[in-house]
Amino acid sequence: MKSLRSTTVFHLILVFFLVASQQLTAQPAQKYVNIVVSPDHEDWNYKTGEKVIYHVQVLKHGNPVKGVEIKYEIGLEKMEPFLTGKLVLKDGTGTIKGGTMKTPGFLRCRIKTKVDDREYSNFTTAAFDPENIEPTAILPDDFNDFWKKNLEDLKKVPVQAKVTLMPERCTEKVNVYHVNIANISGRVYGILCVPKEEGNYPALLQVPGAGARPYYGITDLAAKGFITLQIGIHGVPVDMAKEVYKNMMDGPIFRYWESNMDDKDRYYYKRVYLACVRAVDYIFTLPEFDGENIAVFGGSQGGALSIVTASLDHRIKYLASYYPALCDLTGYLHGRTGGWPHLFKDDFTNTKEKIETSGYYDVVNFARDINVPGIYCWGYNDNVCPPTSIFAAYNQISAPKTMLISHDSRHWVYPEFSDKVHEWLLGQFKND
Repeated sequence: MKSLRSTTVFHLILVFFLVASQQLTAQPAQKYVNIVVSPDHEDWNYKTGEKVIYHVQVLKHGNPVKGVEIKYEIGLEKMEPFLTGKLVLKDGTGTIKGGTMKTPGFLRCRIKTKVDDREYSNFTTAAFDPENIEPTAILPDDFNDFWKKNLEDLKKVPVQAKVTLMPERCTEKVNVYHVNIANISGRVYGILCVPKEEGNYPALLQVPGAGARPYYGITDLAAKGFITLQIGIHGVPVDMAKEVYKNMMDGPIFRYWESNMDDKDRYYYKRVYLACVRAVDYIFTLPEFDGENIAVFGGSQGGALSIVTASLDHRIKYLASYYPALCDLTGYLHGRTGGWPHLFKDDFTNTKEKIETSGYYDVVNFARDINVPGIYCWGYNDNVCPPTSIFAAYNQISAPKTMLISHDSRHWVYPEFSDKVHEWLLGQFKND
């Protein structure tokens, strides 16, 4: 990226991810009574066959609660526990023998207690040879042909951009637009921010987490020399009132991740995945774009879409994926957790047709074709996108990759880890 050599631009990238990470992290507030539970290895990592011991403390305004009784459950993530029991913490601290695992995976210990007639809970997760976790997702024989044909069909559809200036959101240095472009079916809507000053700029594509919501644009970064595009995936404008999107989620797109899953050609995510590629197509039509430097990033569903986009569209230069969803969806069929949205646990989704369709959309199968540097960040305690499912996909990536584990994070990461993502990204530009 020869046009991005200046230190100033490096700092602009940092600004972007500082702004964007605020939308990805939702660190919960501290509770008055806090259960501290962790594995006895500092890095929370074990070899298969090695036994884990969990350390437990119950703290009230920072001090151990003496004589408190706890209940514990130990098992695989989001699965029924195989070990349960009770323990009285005489001095407010104690240990639990958690056993081991014979195969690579994660062992979760959940603690519950009651203090002052109020219930509290917490959990921790020990890893057993996670770098050896293999996916359960099957790669369809015609996976590449399927997506090649869909991409060819998308190319036949003109971009047909419709751009509307949003004067109320524009700033002294940035023009903000509500845009919509033609997809394989329907339209893709988003918020585009472009510097007013004449020039050619790099671009950053933000792909969305699950659900539906309005978007507002990233004007701070655009003011410093970047084109930014935030897209929605549901084929509707992204500047409506929040209530509209709530009503959509309660009605027409309720559990959209299961919609038309009996047919790989009609599944909801087909249009979504192609929408991300179409957003890249649109960026390449912008006269203000430098024609080369483009990145994609997102968290959860957006983390999945970042991987999918970089896999399908090799114009992407790098990616950042936080706690990706849609990984190893068939895990539940093999006695372990699957990734969000946790399919195949009931009679509605657990059908031959839906299982076959999942192979064409599982992030595991896109991860195999990543060929650009990426950074991936998640926590062992993620209770939405379990680490077993994420490792199943991450382990398939052969391109240069950096993994950041925010150990006790659930479906968020600490700011310190966002900072590490930023530093890695700056390093990529400096070394290019």
